[in-house]
Amino acid sequence: MAFTLRQLQYFIAVAGQGTVSGAAHTLSISQSAVTEAIKELERDLGVELFERHPRGLSITHKGHQFLRHATKILADVSDARRTFSEEQSAATGRLQLGVTSLVAGYVLSDLLARYRRAFPAIEVSAIEDNGEYLEHLLIGGELDVAVMVISNLRDRMALQAEILEVSPYRLWLPLGHRLASADIINVSDIAAGPLIMLTVDEIEENTGKLLSALGARPHVAFRTRSVEAVRSLVATGAGIALLPDLVYRPWSLEGDRIESRDIADPLPVVQVGVVWRRGSHLPESARDFVGIAQTQRVLRQR
Repeated sequence: MAFTLRQLQYFIAVAGQGTVSGAAHTLSISQSAVTEAIKELERDLGVELFERHPRGLSITHKGHQFLRHATKILADVSDARRTFSEEQSAATGRLQLGVTSLVAGYVLSDLLARYRRAFPAIEVSAIEDNGEYLEHLLIGGELDVAVMVISNLRDRMALQAEILEVSPYRLWLPLGHRLASADIINVSDIAAGPLIMLTVDEIEENTGKLLSALGARPHVAFRTRSVEAVRSLVATGAGIALLPDLVYRPWSLEGDRIESRDIADPLPVVQVGVVWRRGSHLPESARDFVGIAQTQRVLRQR
């Protein structure tokens, strides 16, 4: 029996969520339906797509390979439907969108460009602000969706989130720094500083909590809301920085004068996602945006 588009949708959802329960919640169907669909898909393909363990599922190497094909199949089907659907191609309406500062320049641009290509007649109105205020606007119905850092989402009872990107923290060093040649770098090595601290989207709070939990008291030399300022300061030797990998751009201005290194100690990750009010009836423009965001996430993983 050939696999179905629905099975592909369920497979992509499980790959994204990491659990059957998470995928079932996102799809608004039963866990048993998701489980059976994945089993049938694996039987049809003759490969194991996931490794099962008590805390959820881990996608296998074969699963990663098939994920690329599944995503392309669904994207092609979606494009075909848009091509032959006069109603969708002529879709009009408005999308009230929120975005946090860090996300605006590093995640939203590609996503918004893809959305506008697919739905050129939709009027998009976007506001940039901190996460706490965007949550307030979402709950109050003043925004349809927001693209933001969701690692520290405050009101998870009132809001629903779909993860788009998971970015680990890494250490930024200027070329020639003493730690650049070290085989292993620990958080305690960072405490001597000086540290350049980014203060947007809870990055400063997360970094401070991390260092405090590990007993390190960093010497913070500079605090700034600008990623480009951090980049310039590190490149010119003013200090080092601990930042999520999503903002690392070696091809950017002064980026070739910075090295990015892993830390041996366990570090948190930054989750970026699309968020909307739980239980709300999303307008079609917002549902389409969430759908494109889900596809974009898989494309970024390739």
